[in-house]
Amino acid sequence: MLAGSAGLAATACTRRDAQSIRFWAMGREGEVAPELLAGFERENPGVRLRVEQLPWSAAHEKLLTAVAGDATPDVAQMGNTWLPEMAALGALEPLQPWLNMSPAIQSADYFEGIWRTNSVDVDGVGVAVGLPWYVDTRLLFVRRDLLLKAGVADMPETWADWLKACAALQAIGIKTPLFLPPPPEFEPLLALALQQDEEVLKDHGTRGNFSGPGFRRALNFYLQLFQRGFAPGLSGNTVANIWQEFGRGTFAFYISGPWNIGEFKRRLPAELQTAWVTAPLPGPTGLGASVAGGASLVMFKRSTVKPLVWKLIEYLARPAVQQQFYRLTGNLPPRRSTWQMPMGEPMEGKKTLADDPHARAFFEQLTRVRATPGVPEWERIAQEMQLAASRAAHGGVDVETTVRTLDQRVDQILEKRRWMLNKKAAA
Repeated sequence: MLAGSAGLAATACTRRDAQSIRFWAMGREGEVAPELLAGFERENPGVRLRVEQLPWSAAHEKLLTAVAGDATPDVAQMGNTWLPEMAALGALEPLQPWLNMSPAIQSADYFEGIWRTNSVDVDGVGVAVGLPWYVDTRLLFVRRDLLLKAGVADMPETWADWLKACAALQAIGIKTPLFLPPPPEFEPLLALALQQDEEVLKDHGTRGNFSGPGFRRALNFYLQLFQRGFAPGLSGNTVANIWQEFGRGTFAFYISGPWNIGEFKRRLPAELQTAWVTAPLPGPTGLGASVAGGASLVMFKRSTVKPLVWKLIEYLARPAVQQQFYRLTGNLPPRRSTWQMPMGEPMEGKKTLADDPHARAFFEQLTRVRATPGVPEWERIAQEMQLAASRAAHGGVDVETTVRTLDQRVDQILEKRRWMLNKKAAA
């Protein structure tokens, strides 16, 4: 098995083997891919796997360059917010025909919101172009002991409960109870927006809906966290060591993802290991939705070994292999059945992943995640959203100006999309 740029160079310079699969993986996932895929190689001794590891910082550009140069691999890991863009470029193989031949892979076994991220709109019909490989979302990491000290017995489930808890924490001397990562971390505001009934894009994803009541409500609550001093201002948003400050009690709430379970277990002292918990995000009137994130496995249209590629995707979708993937990376599995499998010795006596006290809240949150709008321009829209929110939180820009300016900017970004759809409708 080859890793790094040498693998790509070797593939480019030699005649394609009919039993060879080129696989691009990113970051830590690329590091562990050889170990994870060893079982597939044992089951398929005639198949050659060529793995190239890409850094996340360069992966998007590399994929676009590969599409433009007709040099895509056979299969790749892909952030699920990139799927609409790659599908619009015509690079991805629709997976429904392959799924129809795989009774072991059923959508009902996957978290619904995550499954939806792998479906793109084609002439008004949802088409699956990826299969979830691992999942990601955002929720609360909480110093439970500090809440109890402040007289808060129950974990907040509504926005009002959350504000009351922050006020109680301030009353015992915690100046800024909630740490919100600085830009470009847009997920906290996005999660609040996804908790609304209204979508952030309207007219079939061709115009912004940030002036609508839903996003206004989310933005007003987000800004209230800063205005009441519950979250630090711009100058106080720099924390040299998040885990150390969390341990010191500088803040009691932190919105983050599943990778920090392992970090807090490693970095917090032993006496604090029972003091912190994870909890689902509060919502306007009850526990709320969060972001449906993660990465998927995609098959490229230009692949000449599609049956082999699908065999590999099926292998990586097995619950037992997903469990091994979790052990290697800490990435959470997308299949409910994997969460319910006995974990054995590595889990220190825990029966299943769902039994783990820190992972359990993620399982609960994953049942309430929502996909971001499935438009190719979403990455740019998310950046505009965070910049606008930052100006409102730290630059004194009022809500009315913020939402109207955001709608204008997003409508400009989506202008070409409207033109293409109108042209298609007139044809």
